[in-house]
Amino acid sequence: MKLLITNDDGIDAPGLAALVESVFYAMGDNVKVIVVAPDRGRSECGHSVTTGRPLAVKSVRPDWFQIDGTPVDCVRAGLGVLAKGANAVISGVNAGANLGVDLHVSGTFAAAREAAISGIPALAVSHYRRPDIEKTWDHVPRWTKETIEEFLQTSRQRQDAPLLWNLNLPAIDPTTQQPPRVRCDVDWEPMTRTAHHRESEIHFESDFHGRPRKPGLDVEQCFGGAITLSDIRLDRHLG
Repeated sequence: MKLLITNDDGIDAPGLAALVESVFYAMGDNVKVIVVAPDRGRSECGHSVTTGRPLAVKSVRPDWFQIDGTPVDCVRAGLGVLAKGANAVISGVNAGANLGVDLHVSGTFAAAREAAISGIPALAVSHYRRPDIEKTWDHVPRWTKETIEEFLQTSRQRQDAPLLWNLNLPAIDPTTQQPPRVRCDVDWEPMTRTAHHRESEIHFESDFHGRPRKPGLDVEQCFGGAITLSDIRLDRHLG
């Protein structure tokens, strides 16, 4: 099996290295991994693409490539050239949650969505963070193993629509052996923002950790300490 790995935090992000480690932890030597990632951080770029100029590509080590473009550019370059014939795409691990309406602006999720639009099974992986919890990565392979195994197995079986999964890890003690995993729908409750106009500037304030949430959906479940897994039907999401 050939996997294309990407992210929106950039080629040097620790979350990207953690994702590659997680794939090998789950799959052993039964997978070939090709990394195509932005040359720098592209967080919150959504589904933006680069047009009007060629994309510069650089090999940083065997099977690792950086692109001077967006996560969606990376998926297009990967599926079209650098990882042609990839069986699935995994994007992440994002340093911060991508829950609820965040999916509309997330570059991490956009990369997965682009793959699904192209008919390739895709998984986006993000990690909720809080200032009071140590931001480590060593636990990520342990916490993601079950989902990566299930994702790759399901991707070979489901024929009715491209697989598009969104996984979020909770901001809890990283020494926790295995948090509970909950399958749940995405919470499309809008974020609450306050706009401030000061002379020639407008800036916005919002409380990410205190954001509105509906019972049982991904925001509440992840903020409550669970790994959340949402199976997103592409036709409904685009509609």
